[in-house]
Amino acid sequence: MNLKQLEAFIAVADLGSLSRAAVALDVAQSLVSRNLAQLESEWGDRLFERTGRGVVLTDFGRHVQPEIALLLSQAGRLQQVVKESAGMLAGTVHIGVLPSMSRQLLPLLFADLKEKVPAVKLHVTEGFSGSLDQQLGSGLLDMIIVNRYGATAGRGEDVLAVVDTFLVGRPDHPGCKGTAISFRELAGLPLVLPSTPNGLRSTLDHLSREQGIALNIVMEVDTLTAMKDVAISGHALTILPVLAIRDEQSADVLKGVRIEKPAIKRTISLGFTRQRPLSKAARFTGTRLRELARGLLEA
Repeated sequence: MNLKQLEAFIAVADLGSLSRAAVALDVAQSLVSRNLAQLESEWGDRLFERTGRGVVLTDFGRHVQPEIALLLSQAGRLQQVVKESAGMLAGTVHIGVLPSMSRQLLPLLFADLKEKVPAVKLHVTEGFSGSLDQQLGSGLLDMIIVNRYGATAGRGEDVLAVVDTFLVGRPDHPGCKGTAISFRELAGLPLVLPSTPNGLRSTLDHLSREQGIALNIVMEVDTLTAMKDVAISGHALTILPVLAIRDEQSADVLKGVRIEKPAIKRTISLGFTRQRPLSKAARFTGTRLRELARGLLEA
């Protein structure tokens, strides 16, 4: 028994004629006749009786007709599901994102994937680069967006943008006058920064030694929200990329002053796990994440 034989049976039962069934199925009448004969031989009973007008179902044929129709309907449904689902992207993709980018990037990515690949789900971890590197290396994450500084920038990763670093504080804070500040002028200013190990801290420590100055780190915190909250209070300043304070700058509660002489360039990179092959869903998500992040950073 095969589906072609069952389709021939249903066509003949519906049309009452082998010749009309052959036309409807676009096959030779002899093939329709052979398919019916094979079914009758396998099942051990006749399916049709010949009449002067064509053929009619026997009692046995009428008994099996609903089951055959149901089976063909299920087969057709399976074929439709296969056509719709073949190549469909699905599964959970694990992403690590910098706090400075998550607020603006994640809504864009979620909306984009919901439209294009609704069966893909995201599991997002927010953290600083060092923590995200560890989780990527242990295979917990599929991809991460991180900051790189100096010689480590872009090694084996997709470079999304190179951005400046800013001294951030209240607009009325004495340290935030003007549009730029030299690195040496940071000496003595009260700073709230991430704790070590951290790429920014390592860069600041290195530049401090080169410049022969000491930074006044009054507080260490490991969340972006806390760094900005302290800066908004006016009790200290912090150091961030301008993307991290776009909303606060628009509301005139924080101001960014570019650090120069030397400028602190941070390379924002997209890295992928090497612990396992990426799924199709992860590869697609990585492509969309790359495009959306670049657009956000260029805005």
